[in-house]
Amino acid sequence: MDGSMPRHHAARVEAAIASGQAARSALVASWRRSSRLHHLDPGGCSAPLRLSDVELRQARERIAPLLAAAQGAMDRLYQAVGAAGCCVLLADGEGVPVDRRGTPADDATFQSWGLWTGALWSEEHEGTNGIGTCVVEQRPLTIDRDQHFFTRNTLLSCTAVPIYDHEAAFAGVLDVSSCRADRTDAFSNLIALAAGEAARRIEADLFRRAFADARIVLTQGPDGQSVGLVAVDADDLVIGATRTARAALGIAPGRPLQPMPAADLLGGEPAQDHLAGGQRAVLQRALLRAGGNVSAAAKALGVSRATLHRKLKRFELKH
Repeated sequence: MDGSMPRHHAARVEAAIASGQAARSALVASWRRSSRLHHLDPGGCSAPLRLSDVELRQARERIAPLLAAAQGAMDRLYQAVGAAGCCVLLADGEGVPVDRRGTPADDATFQSWGLWTGALWSEEHEGTNGIGTCVVEQRPLTIDRDQHFFTRNTLLSCTAVPIYDHEAAFAGVLDVSSCRADRTDAFSNLIALAAGEAARRIEADLFRRAFADARIVLTQGPDGQSVGLVAVDADDLVIGATRTARAALGIAPGRPLQPMPAADLLGGEPAQDHLAGGQRAVLQRALLRAGGNVSAAAKALGVSRATLHRKLKRFELKH
């Protein structure tokens, strides 16, 4: 990289920020955050910072369920893109890669670029980049070559996809990066599709592990194509839903789901709610539908309030 390249890139970044394009361009908005919020210099030459081995181990422990769920999908994604000179990275919610896949022959190159476990790829440290910008914007994106903030990263092409946990909260980033100059737009599009599919597989596996004892029901996403997952317990109550399922069903993401009768949420034949059978499930559904109001639940079930109180005590149900 000749001496004029850093100056040219830095001038281009600063000119775009000064022009006010940040209001119209997500990329320039990220450049502006990097410069004005994080006080980074696009011509900066310092190597990426890295966690210590102890700090990296702690970061991995914090997202152990995600790491476990990601193994198979990362293997398959690497098999699809590794021969083209790409590495696959799984980063935590802070933008730190905690696992990776790469060809041994390319390891030295990727390690020199900081595309390695323990490196700090948040926007705060590295400016605009695939992993860090995905952490901020929480959407699939590609940061290609000179779209990076730092001049030293302008040989990289990075495609990143957010991953959401079993409560539909942001959990991390799946990234495919390349430092080859021959990466075409068509190939980048294929990488984006493959990374997106891998992220959805990770989310599904993470969800199934979190609700291992529940029945998993498939739902159609709001786009009519994607598939959401809903967890239903033995009492026929919905106790969990993926981000896609929540979007389709109108449930807020990012927090534990309040149990609700599956028939009410998913439609279909409602359970026959009378106290002759399946009493615990019937009681739970009645209470949920009544918003915890014992009198209203008793009326819906056709029993006295005192009878309902005895039933609740018998089944150790809180109200």
